[in-house]
Amino acid sequence: MRDTVAIVGVGETDYPEDYGRARRGERYQDAYGYAATAFRRALTDSGLERRDIDGLVAGPALAGERLGEVLGMDVRWADQADAVQAVVKAALAVHAGVAECVALVYGNDQRTGGTAYGGPGAMGGERHLAYTYYAPWGLTSQGALYALLANRYMEVTGLTERELGGVAVAQRAFARLNPNAVMRKPLDVEDYLAGRYICEPLRLFDYCLVNDGGVALIVTTAERARRLRRPAVLLSGIGRSDHNREATSLRPRLMDFYRPAQRNAAEQVYAMAGMGPSEVDVLQVYDSFSIHVPLALEGFGFCAEGSAGKLLSSGDLGPGGRLPVNTSGGHLSGSYMQGWGHLAECVRQLRGEAGERQVPGARTTQYISDVAGKVTSLIYRRARA
Repeated sequence: MRDTVAIVGVGETDYPEDYGRARRGERYQDAYGYAATAFRRALTDSGLERRDIDGLVAGPALAGERLGEVLGMDVRWADQADAVQAVVKAALAVHAGVAECVALVYGNDQRTGGTAYGGPGAMGGERHLAYTYYAPWGLTSQGALYALLANRYMEVTGLTERELGGVAVAQRAFARLNPNAVMRKPLDVEDYLAGRYICEPLRLFDYCLVNDGGVALIVTTAERARRLRRPAVLLSGIGRSDHNREATSLRPRLMDFYRPAQRNAAEQVYAMAGMGPSEVDVLQVYDSFSIHVPLALEGFGFCAEGSAGKLLSSGDLGPGGRLPVNTSGGHLSGSYMQGWGHLAECVRQLRGEAGERQVPGARTTQYISDVAGKVTSLIYRRARA
């Protein structure tokens, strides 16, 4: 299936405006409204017509039936998924011939909707999710668990808080070059260290920027993509590994940092793409918290285990560096879109449309997501002219 399916359209809402309204408590749109805006923009970007879309994947917060109604579409194939699985499912559908042009649509109103990611009303409720099982002991959120993981990782590897701050600093540098990033004020390591602890050792700038908004992508065959007006961006590699045997246990987080799942997913994605980490031009990492980045760098072979600290503080992850990471500003400074914005940024970089933050000569991008032991990864290539 390598290089037979392409991303041909991307659309995002206006994150700074979305954030400003949400901070003021203005209920501008619901999740479906943001999704519809992103879809219209992706459709325009692709050069396709609404009637060309015969498949639909709804993001996790959306009901597929209602989304189809809002978008005014009847399709012959539909599904629902998170960011990576949306791409995978759409690619499989297109490759199998059950659909030719699939819209992947995400929207949320988590900020104005008052979504709780911690406390007694945290997402998950009574269900045994990996980050709610230990709620009676105060671990009621992803933030609490990742702070615990970060503390253990620092103890084992010697990573310092100053080195970890390199993640937020590098991503803010990219965000300052992105007009659609929310946080564009300068940030250096001293500013980072001056930020208050939210859950020690994670500080204010280690946490993602919860926001309302929407993202959409359009997937079709590589053959059809070559006939459209934008450069084709091909799906070259897929990898996934679920580390669920002890899903509600803290042991996998604290003893091996989910490295077995990372290594397994890495082996799959690089084998399918026919390349290795040294050939990745731009890297996007799911970063609900900054600690995701060093874990991904080590788990996927960009540096040796336990050595990520030097890379974080080297400046190589920021503009002009040898391994640009989260070039839109990511979740920390761009906008928290649960990984969907990262996928759009992969496409923009490969099409040479990222403006001041463009990585020169980018031909390959990789996306890595590691949330509670579910490790997924995608590799994209720019199609040869």
